Amino acid sequence: MNKKCKIGFIGCGKMAGAIIKGMISSKFISKEFIKGSEIDCDAADAAQKRLGIEVLTDNKLLTIDSDVIFIATKPNYVSDVLEEIKEELTPEKLVVSIAAGVSTSKIENIIGRNRVVRVMPNTPALVLEGMSGVCKGAYAADEDAEFVMEMLSNIGKCIEVSEDKIDVVTAISGSGPAFFYKVIEDMARAGEKLGLEYEKSLLLAVQTALGSAKMVMNREDLSVQTLIDNVATKGGCTFVGISVMNEENSDELFYDVISKTAKKANELGK
Repeated sequence: MNKKCKIGFIGCGKMAGAIIKGMISSKFISKEFIKGSEIDCDAADAAQKRLGIEVLTDNKLLTIDSDVIFIATKPNYVSDVLEEIKEELTPEKLVVSIAAGVSTSKIENIIGRNRVVRVMPNTPALVLEGMSGVCKGAYAADEDAEFVMEMLSNIGKCIEVSEDKIDVVTAISGSGPAFFYKVIEDMARAGEKLGLEYEKSLLLAVQTALGSAKMVMNREDLSVQTLIDNVATKGGCTFVGISVMNEENSDELFYDVISKTAKKANELGK
């Protein structure tokens, strides 16, 4: 695989669109090497205008013309799509699935001994701050996973995990943006209720989230708990807020959020 390989996306929804736009923005792969497919003509036209790439209405033609085929449909459509294109999947082609909950073994049961890499990306790829988890199937080489990780690292960060942990990745980073949006919105609305203009309150919450995330990324040997303690000095106002979070069992709340999301991700592929 190289930066001039042809990449095809079967399905051009929000997640595929984020990856496509991210790859184009990062200049990792030129957009003339990227195509998509949608079975509906109107959906194909809309995707073509939105993404600035050629979007076909024939999954088989897309597969024939691609070196890397992203399966980016909803999980319940994956089996039908794979049945449709399996005759066009030569050994040289790499299949990359971003369908939540669909295991590599399930894909391989349909398409045979072909190379499969499973990915759980997220939508911040649109701003080149994506977070992806990658695992390879039984017949994929290390080089296949490395190529996919290099690709995704151009639109954010990427880790390789064993497949039994990919649903946890889905819950933390795949669904995680919505959870952080919810926290940011709740903080902003709290500020609004206390008399601050909503947009100012929202900016405070957003910039604080951004800065806090950067502090964690650059913490070196410091633990996250140390960062908390550095702000929440005993007897201070932050300490009171942290005490409320502890009293309300915020750790149990987020465990419940992540565990139930992971469980649902696993169920989607069955």
